[in-house]
Amino acid sequence: MTEISQTAEWRDLTADAAALEKTSMRALFAGDPGRFDRFSLEAAGLFLDYSKNKITEDVVEHLTALAGASGLEEMRRRMFAGERINVTENRAVLHAALRDFSMRAYHVDDENISQLVRHELEKMKDFTARIVSGAHKGFSGASLDTVVNIGIGGSDLGPHMVVEALRPYWIDGRRTFFVSNVDGQHLFDTLAQIDPARTLFVIASKTFTTQETMTNAQSAREWFLNHGGKEDDVAKHFVALSTNASAVKSFGIDKNNMFEFWDWVGGRYSLWSAIGLSISLAVGFDNFEKLLRGAHAMDEHFRDAPLRQNLPVIMALTGVWNRNFMGAAAHAILPYDQHLWRLPAYLQQADMESNGKGAAIDGQPVSCSTGPIIFGEPGTNGQHAFYQLLHQGTEFISSDFIAPAISQSALGDHHEKLLANFLAQTEALMCGKTIDEVRAELAAEGKAKLEIDTLAPHKVFPGDRPSNSILMEKLTPETLGALIAAYEHKIFCQGVIWGVNSFDQWGVELGKALASSILPALGVEGEEKPEASGHDASTNGLLNRINAIRRQNR
Repeated sequence: MTEISQTAEWRDLTADAAALEKTSMRALFAGDPGRFDRFSLEAAGLFLDYSKNKITEDVVEHLTALAGASGLEEMRRRMFAGERINVTENRAVLHAALRDFSMRAYHVDDENISQLVRHELEKMKDFTARIVSGAHKGFSGASLDTVVNIGIGGSDLGPHMVVEALRPYWIDGRRTFFVSNVDGQHLFDTLAQIDPARTLFVIASKTFTTQETMTNAQSAREWFLNHGGKEDDVAKHFVALSTNASAVKSFGIDKNNMFEFWDWVGGRYSLWSAIGLSISLAVGFDNFEKLLRGAHAMDEHFRDAPLRQNLPVIMALTGVWNRNFMGAAAHAILPYDQHLWRLPAYLQQADMESNGKGAAIDGQPVSCSTGPIIFGEPGTNGQHAFYQLLHQGTEFISSDFIAPAISQSALGDHHEKLLANFLAQTEALMCGKTIDEVRAELAAEGKAKLEIDTLAPHKVFPGDRPSNSILMEKLTPETLGALIAAYEHKIFCQGVIWGVNSFDQWGVELGKALASSILPALGVEGEEKPEASGHDASTNGLLNRINAIRRQNR
C-alpha cells in the first residue's frame, strides 16, 4: 500500500500550499465575492463556514482526491457494514447503530445487533421512568433525586459534557454529579454534598475492573454502608453499566440493574449506549432519544452525501490541510456557549486518543504528522486567556468556533455581545492588521512618531490564522447530537487519510502497568518501607521521598 504522503494527490497539495504562501486570505476574499457561499454547507441542523481557511477550489478538489486515494469511501462502507476495522483489537466500530431508529439491520459476525440495541434502550427508558416518577425507592422509602456517575475517560467525559450542555432540559429537582479522578478529593467533595438515602450511584466500567472507577466505587459503597445503608440496600442505590455480570453481582448490584454495552462500542464513542444512562436520568429519556436522533441525522448525511458536500468530511479535509500543509500543530475548540464548557475536554479524548498515533495500521511508522493537540475554552473566557497566542504567537494554530444563533437562556443583550465576539474573533484571526494600518491608527490618535515607532510592532496581527465557524439555530438535544456525531466522523476520516487506527488506545496502557508495579512500594501514612529499587533513579528518588514524608505523618 502506497503511503499517503507519497501519492500524487499529496504532491498536488504540497504544490498548492507553496503557491498560496504569499497570498493572504484577505486577497482571496477580495477576489471572490462568492467565497462564503462556495465554502459553506449545511447538514442536520448545523451550518459550517470554512471559507476562513487558506483554500481555493483547486485545494478542495485536491483534498477530495486525497480522500479518495486513502480509500475513505470504502472504509466508511466497511464501518457501517460492521466489519472489524479496529484491526488491532479485532473489533467492529458500530456506535452509529446505537442511534439508528430506522430498524436498519447492522451485523456483527452475521448477528443483527439492532434488536440488542432496542432492548437495552427500552430497559434504560423503563429504569429512567421509575427513578423520575419515584417508583424506585431508596432504603428510607424516599425517592432518589441525586445521581452520582462514577467512571473515567469515555464513561465520564461524554455523559458529563452532554448533561452540562443540556442544563435547561434538566428535570426539576434532580441533581447529577460526576466522579472520575482516583484522587480521593474528587469523591470526598461529592459525598459531602449528597444524602445517601436519596442517591443513586451509577458505576460505569465495561470490565468492572478499571482501577480508578472501581476504587471510587468501592469507597462510595463503603461510605454508603457507613451512612445508613445496609448490604441489602446496595441493590437499590447502585447500578452498573458493564458487561462483567459476575463482578457486578459480587459488588451487590441487582442483575436487573446492570445495563450492557458491547465491544463494538468504543469507550470514547459510548455516550450513545448504556453509558448515557446518567444523561437520561438528568434530562429524561425523551430528550436522550432526541440526542440520539440528532446524531443519526448526521450519520445519514455522512453516509450518503458526496465528499465535496459532506460536512464531517469537509471538517476533516480542512483539518488535514491545516495540519499537514499549513503547519498547524494544534487545534482550538472554542464554543461560544457556556453550557458547552466541557466540549473541549470531551474532544481532547475523542481526537487525541483516536489519532494521536505514530504507527500506521500496518505497523510501520507514519510518514506524516497525525492528530493535532486539541485544547479550548468557552468564549469569551478564552479570549482573556490564550487568544493572545492565537493572534500574535509564533505557533500556527487552527480553530473551530461554535455558536447558537439563539441562546438557551436569554438575558438582556448578553447573547448579542457573545455573538459579536464570536464573529469578531474569526474576522480578526483571518484579516489581522498590517504595520501600515497600525501606524495609520496611531497617527489618527495623535501619537508622535517616536511613540508610533515604539508601539507599532507590538500591535501588528499577522492574520491568515485559519478557522471554521459552526453555527446552529439553538443548542438542543438534536443539534448537540448532530455536533458530536460530526466530530466523530471528522476524526474517523482523518484517521483513514493518515492511515492510523482511530479506534484503539494502546498509548494509555504503559502508564497503567507501571502504576500497578509502583503501587505496592508506596507506604500508607506512618508505614516503614524499604528503599525503592527497580525503577530509574528519578522514579526511585521520588518514591523514597514520598515514603519519607508519609512515614513522618504518623
